[in-house]
Amino acid sequence: MPPNLCTVFVFLLATMAYGGGAIGVNWGTTASHPLPPTKVVELLKSNNVTKVKLLDADPGVLEALSGSNLDVTVGIPNALLRTLNSSKKAAESWVHDNVTRYVSNGGSGVKIEYVAVGDEPFLQTYGEQFHTFVIGAAMNIHIALARAKLESKVKVVVPCSFDSFLSESGHPSKGHFRPDLNRTMIELLTFLSKHSSPFFATISPFLSLHQNKNISLDFALFKANAKPHNDSRRTYKNSFDLSYDILVTALSTVGFPKMEIVVSQIGWPTDGAANATSSTAETFMKGLMEHLHSKSGTPLRPRDPPAETYIFSLLDEDQRSISTGNYERHWGVFTFDGQAKYHFDFIQGSKNLVDAQNVEYLPSKWCVVNNNKDLSNVTASSLEACSLADCTALSPGGSCSNISWPGNISYAFNSYYQQHNQSADSCNFGGLGLITTVDPSVDNCRFSVQLRTSLSDFLYPAYLSQWMTLLVTTILLSLTIFT
Repeated sequence: MPPNLCTVFVFLLATMAYGGGAIGVNWGTTASHPLPPTKVVELLKSNNVTKVKLLDADPGVLEALSGSNLDVTVGIPNALLRTLNSSKKAAESWVHDNVTRYVSNGGSGVKIEYVAVGDEPFLQTYGEQFHTFVIGAAMNIHIALARAKLESKVKVVVPCSFDSFLSESGHPSKGHFRPDLNRTMIELLTFLSKHSSPFFATISPFLSLHQNKNISLDFALFKANAKPHNDSRRTYKNSFDLSYDILVTALSTVGFPKMEIVVSQIGWPTDGAANATSSTAETFMKGLMEHLHSKSGTPLRPRDPPAETYIFSLLDEDQRSISTGNYERHWGVFTFDGQAKYHFDFIQGSKNLVDAQNVEYLPSKWCVVNNNKDLSNVTASSLEACSLADCTALSPGGSCSNISWPGNISYAFNSYYQQHNQSADSCNFGGLGLITTVDPSVDNCRFSVQLRTSLSDFLYPAYLSQWMTLLVTTILLSLTIFT
């Protein structure tokens, strides 16, 4: 058999072996020095990923995905929901700029499969600030897609957070949606059902472990020796099945027992908290992949596994909000520069993950404490550095939590220095900083050198550009209401 044909044959066998839907990944760009989009697309394709979910509609990302043949979910940030709810014209403008402009046409362009309205807008920490805008925004986006003659190709969905559904007893048979969401969920499910769209939901065994004392680590990691959870005559052997069936019951309770489910986010962080390590994440991901490929489904849906599952996430993002925990910046299967953290297969039959190639870094320089100076006030400087940079690896249980003083101070200095593109004045700290060409990394504590990006010559981080883009987009969409 010719080599190319053999490769296709193996890929088809691997795909057929999985009775459920495809495996995709979430690609976020909330990073100070993001890996160039073209490099990320290469990374996705070299690891046989066929589906990608974006949290926004970054033009550079969509341009890089053009012609890639990847199925794409384009996200709408929560900040735009109010405007899109109140104005059909704003929705038409958004669809034109972020879907119609890029959509596939005869094999070229971007294969946009879904538009995700909001980024988990029902997350409990947000309160009810987005509740009244979500359904209207989704409806207006659907109308705009219809006017663009794309409603048969592009479905509208709303990603729902892991805390949107719950069971106080921990039993799936008692699952329900949060009381403050009941009415909104019925409206959303009616909309989704009408347009044959699936229900997008986050399943998070990691967060369940942290928030539920009855969940053990072995149960979260699909370990065979984990103590099972019994619910009437049903037995649950892992946290994934338990959470999934809580959602199934919640859907049934409000009248949608057969609603198709897509797991829009699931993963395990590798730093910033207890049990957040690469080895634990590897165990979880291997267990998850084996479970999904087994075709076993869950006790309530034994022959109906998730339609699709999106791993959260592809890359670490050093600018993600840490309001819920320092682990938020370490969900990536790959480090910020596209290097695999552990071994696991996106598709059964592949060997190991393939790293990003030909990555461009800033020079091999680091900022550390100058031990020849009086360090009596150095802690204050490090705290200031951490308030403006990423020091989550220093948190209890983190990969750098065990490095001794003043190594932890050096880590803080270097994080600030790298985030500010190694400018000389960013390693000053009142004369307490020192630039070195000797890598100060210790054991598993990595002192990073940041990526060289198109904005590395400027004195502000790359994420500012993303923020400005979102701000300008919001202003332009708002203006359409009055035109």
